[in-house]
Amino acid sequence: MPALRLLGRKWLAASDDLVFPSIFELLFRFVWLVLIALVVEVLYPITWQCETDGWHGGAFVRLYLCGTLALQACLMLLLAALAQQSARGTITDTDSRKLVAPLLLLKVFLVLPEVGLNVMGTMWMFCEVVKCTVTDKFSSIVIQSIVLFNWVQLGLTVFGLFMVFDPLGSVNYGDIQDTPNQVRHHRKVTGLWSRRFRWAFCWLKRDEHGKEAFQQVAALLSALFRSTDLVPSDVVAGCVLLRVRQKRETREMRRIQMLNDEEPIYTTDVNKIFSETPPWMNLEDALHYLRLSIAAYGWPYVLYRHCFTGFCKLASHLTCCCCRPKNSIVTDDNCCLCHFAGVKYMSKLSADDIIFASFNNRVFELPFCVIADHDRESIVVAVRGSISLRDIFTDFSAGSERFEADGLPEDTAAHKGMSMGAAKMLRRLLPVLDRSFQQFPQYDLVLTGHSLGAGVAVLVALKLRPKYPHLKVFAFSTPAGLISREAARFTESFVLSIGVGDDLVMRLSVHSIENLRTKVIQTIHATKLPKYRIMLNGFGYALFGVPARDLESTWRRPEDLEANNSDDSDALLVQGVSTEAALVSRNVFARRFSSARLFTAGRILHIVRRKRMGIEKKVRTQEPTYEMRWACPEDFMELQVMPRMLLDHLPENVHRTIQTVIEEKHSYRVTQVV
Repeated sequence: MPALRLLGRKWLAASDDLVFPSIFELLFRFVWLVLIALVVEVLYPITWQCETDGWHGGAFVRLYLCGTLALQACLMLLLAALAQQSARGTITDTDSRKLVAPLLLLKVFLVLPEVGLNVMGTMWMFCEVVKCTVTDKFSSIVIQSIVLFNWVQLGLTVFGLFMVFDPLGSVNYGDIQDTPNQVRHHRKVTGLWSRRFRWAFCWLKRDEHGKEAFQQVAALLSALFRSTDLVPSDVVAGCVLLRVRQKRETREMRRIQMLNDEEPIYTTDVNKIFSETPPWMNLEDALHYLRLSIAAYGWPYVLYRHCFTGFCKLASHLTCCCCRPKNSIVTDDNCCLCHFAGVKYMSKLSADDIIFASFNNRVFELPFCVIADHDRESIVVAVRGSISLRDIFTDFSAGSERFEADGLPEDTAAHKGMSMGAAKMLRRLLPVLDRSFQQFPQYDLVLTGHSLGAGVAVLVALKLRPKYPHLKVFAFSTPAGLISREAARFTESFVLSIGVGDDLVMRLSVHSIENLRTKVIQTIHATKLPKYRIMLNGFGYALFGVPARDLESTWRRPEDLEANNSDDSDALLVQGVSTEAALVSRNVFARRFSSARLFTAGRILHIVRRKRMGIEKKVRTQEPTYEMRWACPEDFMELQVMPRMLLDHLPENVHRTIQTVIEEKHSYRVTQVV
């Protein structure tokens, strides 16, 4: 940060990104240099015995050998200088790396003689044009291998240039600070992302709303990082630094709680947690409906969970193509009803209990199942979560749009992708519900889902509640950016939302991503470490955790982190920043993609793994594994960079957590009785 300027344009790489690539290439070229030196020692005297007439004799071979040897030595010196210069200074201290650009330009120009020498080596070894036969087998294998590896390395170089090429790199960031140019630049970036999506995911264009989804996601990506001058490696380094920063903040909060002797926020007492909730809010029912929402994932989830035996588990539930009934309750499945087989296997239900199943998966359209749950006398609508690229585009169509339902405030807004998914789902669901309640008039209506399915289930429930006032929703890992605050408060009476640990999706919204962008820039400016050190530390943190010494030694002035903790900072509080970096980040903190803040819905039960203290770390005790509390939507407005932020979102881990809490609750009750 800022991006590297070379050949009159900016690239998606920075001047401090060349440390590891240069070192790796240096090691490879050192091996090549040693091998070529051995070959030169063996072959150089022999080349004088080759045919000397014309350009294709011994002189040709000597030129190739000596030229390759000299070029490898020059490139090694150049790579060593590049690695040394790229490692200097912090991420924002670009002045200390001012020699990187000319050194890199020199390396680019040296590609021309390298290609020429490689052509000569190809002619000698593979084309039989040069009349100088190599009888030594070792030398022949070495030369052939080096020629092939050189072509591969040149191909990787071209691919690398393609990956870091910025089509808008010729734009000067200083020229787009006024509003008209900002709008024009934003449109260009949005159009660029949209074209990339249409090219990379061409099969999605056939969907009714495919192009609209491309445009929505392109506008979001353009708005999040426009004019920040961040490159991808800066974002990765910023996330590593955020992990250190957030652990430091957590330590300080615990220290304050201990000094103030505050009562713990979380508790292991399940009975106390549910003492003031309606009877239908309980973990046993939640675990039951979670199993049905997992079943909606169909056969891909079965194969994911049982990689080697999944097909055998599905085989007994498959339907022969010839035996498929004409008036099937299943729509948009394949000929053998594989999705339906997965639902039956995971839900442990018979086909007669599944009233309807739609597996039509398009942009803004999710599969769902309608199940007759006779054990709990309810009609269950299980909505599938994200499992395909189409679902990802639905997730990231994260702008807000007006959402209307009886009982909600007029200015209610909801997640655009999920709102459109709910509207499409209702068209197919309403006739099915009418038939279901004609058959089972005394049953209740329950909606359930995980992740994206949870968000859509909540919005569908809001639409259905006037007709079915006693419906209930069991939502698991509900996305944060779902609905307006007043509407979220309205859902607390009929929606139970359960989240586990550091779940990323429960904190994922446009607003939290924008806050992450802000904090990434702040932490990058606050650190005193070079980027290569941050990356190395990141590997160590992933394996061994963050050591206590790094909580303070990572920063120039740790007190600046508290000063920069506001979401609406207007300036960078770190000195020594380049003028350009300060210019491009001037207004990034105040800029918002959406004016409406969206929150997660329902009454939120947050379950976390209990931190073992003192002697518990050494002695195995009978204390509960998890603790929990009732949280509010504001608790999930900030993304946490944690090791388990992806694992805690997976449905099998949510299921395992709730099951463990229930089992430990029963075992603790038995122990008390004894």
